[in-house]
Amino acid sequence: MTSSSPPPPVPSGAPGIRRPLRKLRARGRDEAHRTASPLELFFDLCFVVAVAQAGIELVHSVAEGHAGQGILDYAMVFFALWWAWMNFTWFASAYDNDDVLYRVVTLVQIAGVLVLAAGVSRAFEEHDYLVVWLGYAIMRVAMSAQWLRAARAAEGPERTTALRYAGGVLACQVGWLGLLFLPEGARPWWFLVMALLEMCVPPFAERGHTTSWHPRHIAERYGLFTIIVLGETIAAATVAAKSGIDENDALGELLPIAAGGLLIIFAAWWIYFAVPIHGHLRSNRQAFLWGYGHYLVLASAAAIGAGLEVAVEETVGKAHISTLAASAAVTLPTALYLLTVWALHSRHFKRGITQQLVLPMTALLVICCTFLGLWAVFAAGVVCALSVVAGETLAATRPASR
Repeated sequence: MTSSSPPPPVPSGAPGIRRPLRKLRARGRDEAHRTASPLELFFDLCFVVAVAQAGIELVHSVAEGHAGQGILDYAMVFFALWWAWMNFTWFASAYDNDDVLYRVVTLVQIAGVLVLAAGVSRAFEEHDYLVVWLGYAIMRVAMSAQWLRAARAAEGPERTTALRYAGGVLACQVGWLGLLFLPEGARPWWFLVMALLEMCVPPFAERGHTTSWHPRHIAERYGLFTIIVLGETIAAATVAAKSGIDENDALGELLPIAAGGLLIIFAAWWIYFAVPIHGHLRSNRQAFLWGYGHYLVLASAAAIGAGLEVAVEETVGKAHISTLAASAAVTLPTALYLLTVWALHSRHFKRGITQQLVLPMTALLVICCTFLGLWAVFAAGVVCALSVVAGETLAATRPASR
Protein backbone atom coordinates (compact mmCIF):
# COMPACT_ATOMS: atom_id res chain seq x y z
CA MET A 1 0.00 0.00 0.00
CA THR A 2 2.27 2.80 1.22
CA SER A 3 5.74 2.76 2.66
CA SER A 4 6.67 4.00 6.09
CA SER A 5 7.82 7.58 6.24
CA PRO A 6 11.46 8.07 7.23
CA PRO A 7 11.93 8.99 10.88
CA PRO A 8 13.38 12.36 11.79
CA PRO A 9 17.17 12.60 11.92
CA VAL A 10 18.74 11.07 15.00
CA PRO A 11 19.82 14.03 17.15
CA SER A 12 22.90 12.39 18.54
CA GLY A 13 24.76 9.12 18.75
CA ALA A 14 26.30 6.86 16.14
CA PRO A 15 25.07 7.23 12.55
CA GLY A 16 22.29 4.81 11.59
CA ILE A 17 21.43 3.91 15.20
CA ARG A 18 17.90 4.73 16.32
CA ARG A 19 17.39 5.23 20.00
CA PRO A 20 14.29 3.55 21.46
CA LEU A 21 13.29 6.83 23.14
CA ARG A 22 13.71 10.21 21.45
CA LYS A 23 12.37 13.69 22.05
CA LEU A 24 8.98 14.22 20.45
CA ARG A 25 9.88 17.18 18.29
CA ALA A 26 7.91 18.72 15.43
CA ARG A 27 8.56 17.46 11.92
CA GLY A 28 8.97 19.77 8.95
CA ARG A 29 5.92 20.78 6.93
CA ASP A 30 8.00 20.71 3.75
CA GLU A 31 9.44 17.26 4.45
CA ALA A 32 9.87 15.35 1.19
CA HIS A 33 8.40 11.90 0.48
CA ARG A 34 6.15 11.97 3.55
CA THR A 35 3.75 9.01 3.48
CA ALA A 36 1.52 7.11 5.88
CA SER A 37 3.35 4.67 8.14
CA PRO A 38 2.41 1.01 8.77
CA LEU A 39 1.35 2.00 12.29
CA GLU A 40 -1.07 4.58 10.88
CA LEU A 41 -2.54 2.02 8.48
CA PHE A 42 -2.97 -0.45 11.35
CA PHE A 43 -4.62 2.32 13.37
CA ASP A 44 -7.12 2.93 10.55
CA LEU A 45 -7.99 -0.74 10.15
CA CYS A 46 -8.75 -1.10 13.85
CA PHE A 47 -10.94 2.00 13.79
CA VAL A 48 -12.98 0.58 10.94
CA VAL A 49 -13.89 -2.35 13.21
CA ALA A 50 -15.80 0.11 15.38
CA VAL A 51 -17.26 1.85 12.31
CA ALA A 52 -18.58 -1.53 11.15
CA GLN A 53 -20.23 -2.11 14.53
CA ALA A 54 -21.96 1.25 14.34
CA GLY A 55 -23.15 0.40 10.81
CA ILE A 56 -24.57 -2.93 11.93
CA GLU A 57 -26.57 -1.29 14.69
CA LEU A 58 -27.80 1.39 12.30
CA VAL A 59 -29.07 -1.36 9.98
CA HIS A 60 -30.99 -2.98 12.85
CA SER A 61 -32.55 0.31 13.93
CA VAL A 62 -33.67 1.32 10.44
CA ALA A 63 -34.90 -2.17 9.51
CA GLU A 64 -37.04 -2.28 12.66
CA GLY A 65 -38.64 1.08 11.88
CA HIS A 66 -36.67 3.18 14.38
CA ALA A 67 -34.74 5.24 11.83
CA GLY A 68 -34.81 8.52 13.77
CA GLN A 69 -33.36 7.10 16.98
CA GLY A 70 -30.93 4.94 15.05
CA ILE A 71 -29.55 7.88 13.09
CA LEU A 72 -29.15 9.89 16.29
CA ASP A 73 -27.27 7.07 18.03
CA TYR A 74 -25.16 6.53 14.92
CA ALA A 75 -24.25 10.23 14.75
CA MET A 76 -23.14 10.24 18.38
CA VAL A 77 -21.07 7.05 18.21
CA PHE A 78 -19.54 7.96 14.87
CA PHE A 79 -18.49 11.37 16.20
CA ALA A 80 -16.48 9.72 18.97
CA LEU A 81 -14.73 7.47 16.45
CA TRP A 82 -14.10 10.18 13.89
CA TRP A 83 -12.90 12.77 16.38
CA ALA A 84 -10.43 10.42 18.06
CA TRP A 85 -9.15 9.30 14.64
CA MET A 86 -8.83 12.86 13.38
CA ASN A 87 -6.98 14.11 16.45
CA PHE A 88 -4.43 11.31 16.19
CA THR A 89 -4.00 11.90 12.45
CA TRP A 90 -3.17 15.60 12.77
CA PHE A 91 -0.91 15.02 15.77
CA ALA A 92 0.97 12.25 13.96
CA SER A 93 1.40 14.44 10.91
CA ALA A 94 3.21 17.01 13.04
CA TYR A 95 5.03 14.93 15.67
CA ASP A 96 5.37 11.25 14.71
CA ASN A 97 8.91 10.22 15.69
CA ASP A 98 8.19 6.46 15.57
CA ASP A 99 10.05 5.64 18.75
CA VAL A 100 9.05 2.92 21.19
CA LEU A 101 6.99 5.11 23.51
CA TYR A 102 5.13 6.72 20.61
CA ARG A 103 4.22 3.29 19.27
CA VAL A 104 3.09 2.01 22.66
CA VAL A 105 0.85 5.01 23.32
CA THR A 106 -0.65 4.65 19.83
CA LEU A 107 -1.37 0.97 20.51
CA VAL A 108 -3.12 2.06 23.72
CA GLN A 109 -5.35 4.28 21.58
CA ILE A 110 -6.11 1.30 19.35
CA ALA A 111 -7.08 -0.70 22.45
CA GLY A 112 -9.41 2.16 23.36
CA VAL A 113 -11.26 2.05 20.06
CA LEU A 114 -11.74 -1.71 20.43
CA VAL A 115 -13.24 -1.13 23.88
CA LEU A 116 -15.51 1.50 22.34
CA ALA A 117 -16.54 -0.95 19.62
CA ALA A 118 -17.52 -3.47 22.30
CA GLY A 119 -19.95 -0.94 23.77
CA VAL A 120 -21.67 0.13 20.54
CA SER A 121 -24.49 -2.44 20.77
CA ARG A 122 -25.32 -1.46 24.33
CA ALA A 123 -25.31 2.23 23.36
CA PHE A 124 -27.84 1.62 20.57
CA GLU A 125 -30.08 -0.90 22.30
CA GLU A 126 -30.04 0.26 25.93
CA HIS A 127 -28.66 3.82 25.60
CA ASP A 128 -25.94 2.79 28.04
CA TYR A 129 -22.79 4.74 27.13
CA LEU A 130 -20.51 3.50 29.91
CA VAL A 131 -18.36 1.21 27.74
CA VAL A 132 -18.33 3.72 24.87
CA TRP A 133 -17.23 6.45 27.30
CA LEU A 134 -14.53 4.20 28.74
CA GLY A 135 -13.12 3.37 25.30
CA TYR A 136 -13.19 7.03 24.32
CA ALA A 137 -11.51 7.97 27.61
CA ILE A 138 -8.65 5.53 26.94
CA MET A 139 -8.06 7.08 23.52
CA ARG A 140 -8.28 10.66 24.73
CA VAL A 141 -6.10 10.26 27.82
CA ALA A 142 -3.46 8.61 25.62
CA MET A 143 -3.75 11.50 23.17
CA SER A 144 -3.31 13.99 26.00
CA ALA A 145 -0.19 12.11 27.10
CA GLN A 146 1.23 12.51 23.60
CA TRP A 147 0.64 16.26 23.74
CA LEU A 148 2.29 16.50 27.16
CA ARG A 149 5.27 14.66 25.78
CA ALA A 150 5.43 17.09 22.84
CA ALA A 151 5.21 20.00 25.29
CA ARG A 152 8.16 18.67 27.26
CA ALA A 153 10.37 18.80 24.16
CA ALA A 154 9.10 22.20 22.97
CA GLU A 155 9.62 25.79 24.01
CA GLY A 156 7.76 29.08 23.75
CA PRO A 157 4.53 29.25 21.71
CA GLU A 158 4.88 25.66 20.55
CA ARG A 159 4.93 24.45 24.14
CA THR A 160 1.90 26.59 24.96
CA THR A 161 0.00 25.06 22.04
CA ALA A 162 0.81 21.53 23.17
CA LEU A 163 -0.27 22.27 26.76
CA ARG A 164 -3.52 23.82 25.51
CA TYR A 165 -4.25 20.70 23.52
CA ALA A 166 -3.53 18.42 26.49
CA GLY A 167 -5.67 20.48 28.85
CA GLY A 168 -8.53 20.87 26.38
CA VAL A 169 -8.64 17.15 25.65
CA LEU A 170 -8.77 16.23 29.34
CA ALA A 171 -11.35 18.89 30.19
CA CYS A 172 -13.67 17.72 27.43
CA GLN A 173 -13.27 14.12 28.53
CA VAL A 174 -14.60 15.08 31.96
CA GLY A 175 -17.52 16.84 30.28
CA TRP A 176 -18.51 13.68 28.42
CA LEU A 177 -19.40 12.14 31.79
CA GLY A 178 -22.72 13.92 31.34
CA LEU A 179 -23.78 11.16 28.94
CA LEU A 180 -23.63 8.72 31.86
CA PHE A 181 -25.60 10.73 34.42
CA LEU A 182 -27.97 13.07 32.60
CA PRO A 183 -31.58 12.03 31.84
CA GLU A 184 -31.94 10.24 28.53
CA GLY A 185 -33.86 13.10 26.94
CA ALA A 186 -31.09 15.59 27.72
CA ARG A 187 -28.24 13.49 26.36
CA PRO A 188 -28.55 14.50 22.66
CA TRP A 189 -28.38 18.16 23.63
CA TRP A 190 -25.41 17.53 25.91
CA PHE A 191 -23.74 15.62 23.08
CA LEU A 192 -24.19 18.65 20.81
CA VAL A 193 -22.64 20.98 23.40
CA MET A 194 -19.68 18.69 24.02
CA ALA A 195 -19.10 18.08 20.30
CA LEU A 196 -18.90 21.83 19.72
CA LEU A 197 -16.52 22.24 22.66
CA GLU A 198 -14.30 19.44 21.33
CA MET A 199 -14.12 21.13 17.93
CA CYS A 200 -13.16 24.42 19.58
CA VAL A 201 -10.03 22.95 21.16
CA PRO A 202 -7.79 22.93 18.02
CA PRO A 203 -8.54 26.57 16.99
CA PHE A 204 -8.02 27.67 20.59
CA ALA A 205 -4.80 25.70 21.02
CA GLU A 206 -3.26 26.94 17.77
CA ARG A 207 -4.06 30.65 18.17
CA GLY A 208 -0.43 31.63 18.77
CA HIS A 209 1.37 28.77 17.04
CA THR A 210 0.40 26.50 14.14
CA THR A 211 1.48 22.89 14.39
CA SER A 212 3.59 21.63 11.51
CA TRP A 213 1.10 19.22 9.92
CA HIS A 214 2.06 18.08 6.43
CA PRO A 215 -0.53 18.88 3.68
CA ARG A 216 0.27 15.88 1.46
CA HIS A 217 0.40 13.55 4.44
CA ILE A 218 -2.93 14.80 5.77
CA ALA A 219 -4.57 14.46 2.36
CA GLU A 220 -3.22 10.93 2.03
CA ARG A 221 -4.37 9.92 5.52
CA TYR A 222 -7.91 11.12 4.90
CA GLY A 223 -7.93 9.43 1.50
CA LEU A 224 -6.76 6.13 2.94
CA PHE A 225 -9.40 6.17 5.66
CA THR A 226 -12.06 6.99 3.07
CA ILE A 227 -10.92 4.00 1.00
CA ILE A 228 -11.08 1.71 4.04
CA VAL A 229 -14.59 2.94 4.93
CA LEU A 230 -15.76 2.40 1.33
CA GLY A 231 -14.20 -1.05 1.42
CA GLU A 232 -16.12 -1.87 4.60
CA THR A 233 -19.25 -0.62 2.85
CA ILE A 234 -18.69 -3.06 -0.01
CA ALA A 235 -17.98 -5.90 2.41
CA ALA A 236 -21.15 -5.28 4.44
CA ALA A 237 -23.34 -5.05 1.35
CA THR A 238 -21.78 -8.20 -0.12
CA VAL A 239 -22.42 -10.21 3.05
CA ALA A 240 -26.02 -9.01 3.14
CA ALA A 241 -26.59 -9.92 -0.52
CA LYS A 242 -24.99 -13.35 -0.05
CA SER A 243 -27.18 -14.03 2.96
CA GLY A 244 -30.29 -13.04 1.01
CA ILE A 245 -29.40 -15.30 -1.89
CA ASP A 246 -28.47 -18.28 0.30
CA GLU A 247 -31.47 -18.05 2.61
CA ASN A 248 -34.19 -16.82 0.26
CA ASP A 249 -32.99 -17.70 -3.25
CA ALA A 250 -33.66 -14.10 -4.28
CA LEU A 251 -30.95 -13.56 -6.87
CA GLY A 252 -33.28 -11.87 -9.36
CA GLU A 253 -34.61 -9.40 -6.79
CA LEU A 254 -31.21 -8.62 -5.29
CA LEU A 255 -29.27 -8.23 -8.52
CA PRO A 256 -30.44 -4.62 -9.18
CA ILE A 257 -29.51 -3.63 -5.61
CA ALA A 258 -26.09 -5.26 -5.88
CA ALA A 259 -25.36 -3.65 -9.25
CA GLY A 260 -26.62 -0.24 -8.17
CA GLY A 261 -24.72 -0.37 -4.89
CA LEU A 262 -21.51 -1.28 -6.67
CA LEU A 263 -21.92 1.61 -9.10
CA ILE A 264 -22.57 4.01 -6.21
CA ILE A 265 -19.43 2.94 -4.33
CA PHE A 266 -17.25 2.94 -7.44
CA ALA A 267 -18.47 6.46 -8.24
CA ALA A 268 -17.91 7.55 -4.64
CA TRP A 269 -14.28 6.47 -4.87
CA TRP A 270 -13.78 8.08 -8.29
CA ILE A 271 -15.29 11.41 -7.29
CA TYR A 272 -13.30 11.68 -4.06
CA PHE A 273 -9.93 11.12 -5.74
CA ALA A 274 -10.61 13.17 -8.86
CA VAL A 275 -8.73 16.22 -7.52
CA PRO A 276 -5.39 16.72 -5.69
CA ILE A 277 -6.78 18.29 -2.54
CA HIS A 278 -3.43 18.80 -0.75
CA GLY A 279 -2.88 21.98 -2.76
CA HIS A 280 -5.95 23.51 -1.10
CA LEU A 281 -4.68 22.89 2.45
CA ARG A 282 -2.57 26.00 2.86
CA SER A 283 -3.68 27.33 6.25
CA ASN A 284 -5.39 26.20 9.45
CA ARG A 285 -8.60 27.92 8.43
CA GLN A 286 -8.86 25.96 5.20
CA ALA A 287 -7.55 22.73 6.69
CA PHE A 288 -9.81 22.76 9.77
CA LEU A 289 -12.93 23.36 7.69
CA TRP A 290 -11.90 20.59 5.30
CA GLY A 291 -11.02 18.20 8.11
CA TYR A 292 -14.15 18.86 10.16
CA GLY A 293 -16.33 18.46 7.07
CA HIS A 294 -15.09 14.90 6.71
CA TYR A 295 -17.36 13.92 9.56
CA LEU A 296 -20.20 14.04 7.02
CA VAL A 297 -18.12 12.49 4.24
CA LEU A 298 -17.05 9.47 6.29
CA ALA A 299 -20.33 9.05 8.17
CA SER A 300 -22.35 9.12 4.94
CA ALA A 301 -19.91 6.75 3.19
CA ALA A 302 -20.33 4.21 6.01
CA ALA A 303 -24.11 4.79 6.05
CA ILE A 304 -24.36 3.87 2.35
CA GLY A 305 -23.28 0.34 3.27
CA ALA A 306 -25.85 0.22 6.06
CA GLY A 307 -28.49 1.43 3.62
CA LEU A 308 -27.64 -1.29 1.12
CA GLU A 309 -28.03 -3.87 3.87
CA VAL A 310 -31.43 -2.41 4.75
CA ALA A 311 -32.48 -2.52 1.08
CA VAL A 312 -31.48 -6.19 0.90
CA GLU A 313 -33.37 -7.05 4.09
CA GLU A 314 -36.49 -5.24 2.87
CA THR A 315 -36.35 -7.09 -0.46
CA VAL A 316 -36.23 -10.53 1.20
CA GLY A 317 -38.91 -9.60 3.75
CA LYS A 318 -36.75 -9.25 6.87
CA ALA A 319 -37.17 -5.50 7.38
CA HIS A 320 -40.37 -4.03 8.79
CA ILE A 321 -40.33 -0.94 6.60
CA SER A 322 -41.62 0.12 3.20
CA THR A 323 -39.72 -0.06 -0.07
CA LEU A 324 -39.65 3.74 -0.11
CA ALA A 325 -37.96 3.87 3.31
CA ALA A 326 -35.46 1.17 2.30
CA SER A 327 -34.60 3.06 -0.87
CA ALA A 328 -34.15 6.29 1.10
CA ALA A 329 -31.68 4.47 3.37
CA VAL A 330 -29.39 4.27 0.32
CA THR A 331 -30.18 7.41 -1.66
CA LEU A 332 -30.10 9.95 1.19
CA PRO A 333 -26.58 9.11 2.48
CA THR A 334 -25.42 8.89 -1.14
CA ALA A 335 -26.72 12.39 -1.84
CA LEU A 336 -25.14 13.69 1.36
CA TYR A 337 -21.80 12.15 0.38
CA LEU A 338 -21.94 13.77 -3.08
CA LEU A 339 -22.79 17.20 -1.68
CA THR A 340 -20.12 17.17 1.03
CA VAL A 341 -17.40 15.93 -1.32
CA TRP A 342 -18.38 18.70 -3.74
CA ALA A 343 -18.31 21.33 -0.99
CA LEU A 344 -14.98 20.21 0.46
CA HIS A 345 -13.14 18.96 -2.62
CA SER A 346 -14.48 19.49 -6.06
CA ARG A 347 -15.76 23.05 -6.08
CA HIS A 348 -12.26 24.40 -5.48
CA PHE A 349 -11.06 22.85 -8.74
CA LYS A 350 -14.03 23.38 -11.06
CA ARG A 351 -14.27 26.14 -13.63
CA GLY A 352 -17.60 27.42 -14.88
CA ILE A 353 -21.15 26.82 -13.77
CA THR A 354 -21.49 23.58 -15.76
CA GLN A 355 -18.65 21.84 -13.96
CA GLN A 356 -19.80 23.21 -10.61
CA LEU A 357 -23.34 21.87 -11.04
CA VAL A 358 -22.45 18.26 -11.88
CA LEU A 359 -22.32 16.91 -8.31
CA PRO A 360 -25.18 19.00 -6.83
CA MET A 361 -27.44 17.95 -9.72
CA THR A 362 -26.34 14.35 -9.29
CA ALA A 363 -27.30 14.51 -5.61
CA LEU A 364 -30.73 15.88 -6.54
CA LEU A 365 -31.31 13.16 -9.14
CA VAL A 366 -30.21 10.48 -6.66
CA ILE A 367 -32.86 11.72 -4.21
CA CYS A 368 -35.45 11.58 -7.00
CA CYS A 369 -34.49 7.94 -7.58
CA THR A 370 -35.88 7.16 -4.12
CA PHE A 371 -39.39 6.98 -5.59
CA LEU A 372 -38.61 4.34 -8.24
CA GLY A 373 -39.52 1.38 -6.06
CA LEU A 374 -37.47 -1.80 -6.49
CA TRP A 375 -35.27 -0.11 -9.09
CA ALA A 376 -34.36 2.88 -6.90
CA VAL A 377 -30.87 1.70 -5.91
CA PHE A 378 -29.99 0.62 -9.44
CA ALA A 379 -31.17 3.93 -10.86
CA ALA A 380 -29.15 5.84 -8.24
CA GLY A 381 -26.08 3.83 -9.21
CA VAL A 382 -26.58 4.62 -12.88
CA VAL A 383 -26.97 8.33 -12.09
CA CYS A 384 -23.72 8.31 -10.07
CA ALA A 385 -21.88 6.52 -12.87
CA LEU A 386 -23.17 9.01 -15.43
CA SER A 387 -22.00 11.89 -13.21
CA VAL A 388 -18.48 10.47 -13.37
CA VAL A 389 -18.72 10.28 -17.15
CA ALA A 390 -20.00 13.85 -17.31
CA GLY A 391 -17.29 15.11 -14.97
CA GLU A 392 -14.50 13.44 -16.92
CA THR A 393 -15.90 14.68 -20.23
CA LEU A 394 -16.12 18.26 -19.00
CA ALA A 395 -12.63 18.05 -17.51
CA ALA A 396 -11.26 16.87 -20.87
CA THR A 397 -12.92 19.66 -22.83
CA ARG A 398 -12.48 22.39 -20.21
CA PRO A 399 -9.66 21.60 -17.75
CA ALA A 400 -10.46 22.28 -14.12
CA SER A 401 -8.61 25.08 -12.37
CA ARG A 402 -5.72 24.25 -10.07
